[in-house]
Amino acid sequence: MAIALALLSSILWGSADFEGGRLAKRFPSIAVTGASQAMGLIFGLIIVLYTGAWRVTAVGSHGYLLSGILAGIFGYIGLVCLYSGLATGRMGVVSPISSLCAIIPLSIAVIGGESLTTLSIIGISIALLGAFCASGPEISQGLPLKPLLYAIGALFGFGMGLSYMAKGSTSSALMTMVLMRVTTLAISSILAIRHKSIGGFRQRKDFLSLAFVGISDFSANVLIGVASTKGLVSIVMVLGSLFPIMTAILAYKILKERLHYVQYAGICLAILGVAVISAA
Repeated sequence: MAIALALLSSILWGSADFEGGRLAKRFPSIAVTGASQAMGLIFGLIIVLYTGAWRVTAVGSHGYLLSGILAGIFGYIGLVCLYSGLATGRMGVVSPISSLCAIIPLSIAVIGGESLTTLSIIGISIALLGAFCASGPEISQGLPLKPLLYAIGALFGFGMGLSYMAKGSTSSALMTMVLMRVTTLAISSILAIRHKSIGGFRQRKDFLSLAFVGISDFSANVLIGVASTKGLVSIVMVLGSLFPIMTAILAYKILKERLHYVQYAGICLAILGVAVISAA
């Protein structure tokens, strides 16, 4: 169950990143992030009202309040670093490194006492290598410092965000993600007021795309949160981090972008890694 939920989460994340990337080519990335987060929050609040999830304890060592806020802050830092790094034009540097964000929650889980079999460790290593390669690493033109620092910042932000998502999910995955969205939306709103713009969205298709990004991203977060309570956090986070594969596949199918040989190898490695983890 945990493996299936984590893989479904990676599919939704990859789809959201693909559509969000297409929107960011026509609108400011901060506006796309803020608007899609708002859509995701509305979706989440509807589910909360329907399920009555607000009754779960929010404060205390086992509550979701602090974890949700910190997940939102670190997740936003990761997004800012990712978009800033991609703005330098070095996608082949930033994307592969940021895709290794699962290393942080994996390390925290292992330090916290999770025990992995030798076969699981082999599968995790293969899957992480697959995610890295599927992102299209490119260092033939050197490894400049600025995009490298942005990539490390994205890795740290996303990794810590995933860690707090898992922690808050022990109380309530749904409420953790809702609070995470409230936090990121608050930050986006402050920036929108400062820049006196909400992005210039006017057409119906743009709002539908934003809704797709927001709902897919929110659903992915909830699924990875639930998965972390059903299985080992270390394995769940690695499988959830395979989202670059879905993004690459959609870019190939819809935008007709040519995949590099290293990306084909990455997809094959990721599939092999999942198979090994499942066998373990």
